[in-house]
Amino acid sequence: MTAPETTHAPAPAPAPAHSIADTVYLAAHIETFDEQRPTARAVAVRGERILAVGGPEVLDAHRGPATEVVDFGAATLLPGLTDAHSHPVGGVTGLARGADLTDLTLPAVIEALRATEPLGEQGWLLGWGLDPNVFADGPMNGRVFAEALEGRPVHLRLRDAHSAVASPAALALAGIRGGETFADSSSVELGPDGTPTGLLLEAGAMGLMDPVLPRFTFEDDVEAVLDRLRQMAACGLTGAHVMDLADGTLELLEAIEERTELPLRLRLSPWCMPGTGVADWDALCSLQGRHGRRWTVEGVKFFVDGTIDNGTAWLEHPDVYGENQEPAWRDPGSYARALRYFVRAGIPTATHAIGDAGVAHALAAIEGAGDARHLVPHRIEHIETVPDELVEEFVRLGVVASMQPVHGTHHTRADRTDNWSVRLGEERAARGWRCRDLRDRGVTLALGSDWPVTPSDPRAMMADAQLRRPVERPGCAPVQPEQALTARMAHEGYTTHAAAAAGHAGHAGRVKEGHLADLTVLAANPLTLTPEQQAVNPVLATVVQGRIQHGA
Repeated sequence: MTAPETTHAPAPAPAPAHSIADTVYLAAHIETFDEQRPTARAVAVRGERILAVGGPEVLDAHRGPATEVVDFGAATLLPGLTDAHSHPVGGVTGLARGADLTDLTLPAVIEALRATEPLGEQGWLLGWGLDPNVFADGPMNGRVFAEALEGRPVHLRLRDAHSAVASPAALALAGIRGGETFADSSSVELGPDGTPTGLLLEAGAMGLMDPVLPRFTFEDDVEAVLDRLRQMAACGLTGAHVMDLADGTLELLEAIEERTELPLRLRLSPWCMPGTGVADWDALCSLQGRHGRRWTVEGVKFFVDGTIDNGTAWLEHPDVYGENQEPAWRDPGSYARALRYFVRAGIPTATHAIGDAGVAHALAAIEGAGDARHLVPHRIEHIETVPDELVEEFVRLGVVASMQPVHGTHHTRADRTDNWSVRLGEERAARGWRCRDLRDRGVTLALGSDWPVTPSDPRAMMADAQLRRPVERPGCAPVQPEQALTARMAHEGYTTHAAAAAGHAGHAGRVKEGHLADLTVLAANPLTLTPEQQAVNPVLATVVQGRIQHGA
């Protein structure tokens, strides 16, 4: 009698080498922001791409002998958060120097400057983030600092980053006497006596101070920029759309990458300024695609106006002071021609447009560029006050809205007593930062901070977008609460919509197979928290290019 034949289940075939993960990240909850698989428990990563997303089977299917398994336990993993409008390099090297004056009153500003270490042989006092509302009793000027600060040269950047005030001593060192002319809408403001007040509006006028301001070494700048990027990563950011390419930026980024990795990805868009021509535009085209390991030059940025607070935005009708009625490009047709040049070259554009006339002109210019506008996304930045018909134009043209509702929560008041609201009047102020109206109409809405204009912690920014008030000020009345976003909408503004605004929707902004392995890990699921809880939800880690960048 022969023994019965026995059979054994075949040993599982080893996974193909190309499907073995470098790392598998586990978490109790993964919000993928992918409609086909809304939640998961595991993410397998190979190189800088996501290999697979799912449950425990992902670990079994993609684990090899060298695969690292990182278990975040009860935490929540999200697509990496991207600030869609920031200035982390130029903001450090050109704006955020000296004392941080954010939200300070005039007496507090003077005290902060007195406590600041004077710089250079002339003993300069520098500051940034100055609130124009500190000059409520009179026009913005630098003369108020002359006596209080013993005649020292003082240079303060206003929070809008489009203006500065300089003391009489500072003006004298720079040789600014009034009467200077500029290619754009810049101006040196004069008092009733015909002499400069110290208020310098827009880039051309502010640039007059550059030759005499204290100098910082290249090494100072490298350390300061790297520190700023590390602060951003510590708040959960894995990327930023950098809306400038300030002088020396590429050299700084290359120097950092010679020493270490950038803490987050940077997408840099250089400025196309008024007064430029085809040769300048060709030079901007030649920069496209320059890159390092975690930075790339992509797109160009325009300005069609300035800011409402300093009177340089472009409104259909002037403000209560007869200001805010001129474009940044003295010939608006030149802006349209420049924009058309880049649109037809297939280069993404972003246009700073704050006033209703500026937004209308930017939308019309994008439409006038022809069918090539559909090749890549084109976006408008800020969009602070617009009527219903312009909301519909965003819908009709498919233009991206890139907004910073934190400007409204930090810089305006519900009772309309702030400088921005007073200038506009009730009707136009009530049209401010129409985030919910744009989202409800299906417009792509990317969110950002515009640092150093406002703080950059995305958790607080998203909380403000839901509360329509500063999350850290519970007693503050909300500004236009009907424009509040939901928690999911706010987080989409930093993930899926930020990716779409850059033309990256096909490979970024979701936890999805084939997408970039950029992830943010939070202690709790922010979509289930109140906005106040979201703002202090601990960041456990960030993952960039598949590797843990911040945290453990």
